[in-house]
Amino acid sequence: MKSKTLTRSGLFESVYNKFGLSRSESADLVECVIEEICKAAERGESIKLSSFGTFFIRSKNERIGRNPKTGQEVSITPRRVMVFKPSTILKELVDTKNKSKL
Repeated sequence: MKSKTLTRSGLFESVYNKFGLSRSESADLVECVIEEICKAAERGESIKLSSFGTFFIRSKNERIGRNPKTGQEVSITPRRVMVFKPSTILKELVDTKNKSKL
């Protein structure tokens, strides 16, 4: 199965085709949305997109890890990571599409 990747330019084109904005206006709109999402993430806020899902920041504590090649233990520093939790609607949509391909 060949997978496709949705890119920024793909989003620009979709907005351009669907709403009839100029290509530059479509690009500006998509960039503005992405920028706002990034700013909210930097501030540690959750980003909830209705019927799509929620992005949120999770703090991970320091822990001991192991180098898989050498087996040597190393300390993994505490960090913040972004997590995505899909909505029930998105989960059902993906599941329905997968069942039709089987």
